[in-house]
Amino acid sequence: MGRFERTVRILRLDDVRASLDMTACIEACDRAFASYSRGGAEVPGVIHLDVPERSGEIHVKAGHLHGSPYYAVKVASGFPRNVERGLPTSDGMVVVFDAETGGPAAFLLDQGYITDLRTGAAGGVAAKHLAPDKVWTVAVIGTGAQARYQLDALAIVRPAFTSVRVWGRDPEHAATCVDDLRVRPGLPGGCSYEVSASVEEAVDAADVVITCTASQTALLRGEWLKLGTHVTAVGSDGPNKQELDATVPARADLLVVDSREQSARIGELHHALAAGLIDERKAVELGEICALTHPGRTSADQLTVCDLTGVGVQDVAAANVVMANAGGRGDLVTL
Repeated sequence: MGRFERTVRILRLDDVRASLDMTACIEACDRAFASYSRGGAEVPGVIHLDVPERSGEIHVKAGHLHGSPYYAVKVASGFPRNVERGLPTSDGMVVVFDAETGGPAAFLLDQGYITDLRTGAAGGVAAKHLAPDKVWTVAVIGTGAQARYQLDALAIVRPAFTSVRVWGRDPEHAATCVDDLRVRPGLPGGCSYEVSASVEEAVDAADVVITCTASQTALLRGEWLKLGTHVTAVGSDGPNKQELDATVPARADLLVVDSREQSARIGELHHALAAGLIDERKAVELGEICALTHPGRTSADQLTVCDLTGVGVQDVAAANVVMANAGGRGDLVTL
């Protein structure tokens, strides 16, 4: 067959933002997790690439949700030393393909927005099914983008929280995060935000604890958590990363993971298994709860823990929402 022309849509950050908000992303990820756990998705292993001379890491994730019009491949990068250059620390893009023909349909030049939003949305899905019905006090361990996006999602599914405590290794970053949260649209009116001096102080009597760091040493201990707390851990996406002491998943009445296989390799589940404190069979997939094949939280006193490592179906779900809502946005390019 000879050369033929094809038309591909180019959607930039503003186009993607206008086509995908947090509420839609939470709903799409909820359905995607359910499909994944029912066997209705194709998800290959994650490609992890390091650029050690710049402390950079790149993740390549892909997936297809059965019956969806598009499948996708995402490249996301994190270069923390970009701060020295006044550049964003995260970037990336998503390539969207037509699931009927396999041809490229769009390039989403989103600068990492889909990764940030869908990670926050996964936390929203977890809180929707696992957090106490009444959430008043929230602890956020970490001061980066997910400190913002996780609270955006929580405000949609548990909108009544009145107090947020933030801890970060760098007190200046923690103070900046608190200042940002005080004026961030969509968060509950009248909520108080303050910096905590320690992780233990931040999580004291908290109803929801969110850990969102790149830590390689455990920050949160099980004995610091009250009965009924829900913990969402999003930072461990590699075998050397760890935010939760192994006593946290071991103590959980309900331990939930986005992917049992992946969490056992690179997530908080991985560390608890290595410590010999739990059996892998204790972990329930979030998709099982979304699909109503597992009840999730069943009492106010349960300690629930959700280990989110990031699964390609989240990116595919988000990309399909973008494509459905993009309309005439972006540029059409003939290749």
